[in-house]
Amino acid sequence: MISDTAAFCEESRFARAWDSLRGLSVGDALGSQFFVPAHHPLLKRNEPPPGPWQWTDDTEMACSVLAVLTGHGRVDQDALARSFADHHDFDRGYGPAVNRMLRLIREGGDWRELAAALFNGQGSWGNGSAMRIAPLGAWYADDPEQATHQAEISSYTTHQHREAVVGAMAVAAAAAIAANPSGPPSPGELLDGVVALVPRSAVGAGLRRARDMLDYDDAATVAAVLGSGRRTSAHDTVPFALWSAARSLGDFERAFWTTAQVGGDVDTTCAIVGGVVAAGASGRPPADWLAATEDLPGWLPRRGR
Repeated sequence: MISDTAAFCEESRFARAWDSLRGLSVGDALGSQFFVPAHHPLLKRNEPPPGPWQWTDDTEMACSVLAVLTGHGRVDQDALARSFADHHDFDRGYGPAVNRMLRLIREGGDWRELAAALFNGQGSWGNGSAMRIAPLGAWYADDPEQATHQAEISSYTTHQHREAVVGAMAVAAAAAIAANPSGPPSPGELLDGVVALVPRSAVGAGLRRARDMLDYDDAATVAAVLGSGRRTSAHDTVPFALWSAARSLGDFERAFWTTAQVGGDVDTTCAIVGGVVAAGASGRPPADWLAATEDLPGWLPRRGR
């Protein structure tokens, strides 16, 4: 039987992760609107287009992460791979390699073999495991080191290249630190904490550069150095996204527009930023943005265990 204290802890974890997921979905859905050429003038004016805004694969996969955490209290790789495959909607913007892999898992394929075989056996180094993981970091706000461990485990179900794994670890660490119940960190504290929790890698090197550029006000210049996801790799996506999140903790709108203005893989960079910023108690999205964003799917649990 679960004690009252344990139940409260579980509910608190779920509430933090839910807030992060809502922020992730808003960043994803609104960010994806700016792939539409007719909306480019609105982006220049920091003006959102009329809703509704549909989210993409970033949010769909993040929902599976939260569902598995709710059901198992940790990342169960088999359950996570099954959830990704069972809820896979081809029209949500998945990359071709992941589309094929999830279809094969539904048909009985082993995710271990399929993920390991991607890209001539190197595994994917894309940003897909980083884009979905902020709610896990918020779940483990009381233990950022465990957040990185669970993020690493979660990445292997689809993305096994070292850079993709470290990208997921970094985003989870950032969300955990941002959601710390003792209060939000400073920008430098956030990035220093992340750098300390991830292994040496191209992602890690990018994060150290991001830390050195925290006093830069021109996001376009920072993105030119760090990348903005144009190549959809983890090391081309995560450092800039966490730079933007670190500078705007507590201000979701500022974080979103700073991130979106530089272009690149806008739905993914904004999903990462939205999930990290919303993990903090003062970083929730504006109510009208939440109202314009597509509802989260009905199969997702609405409360903790």
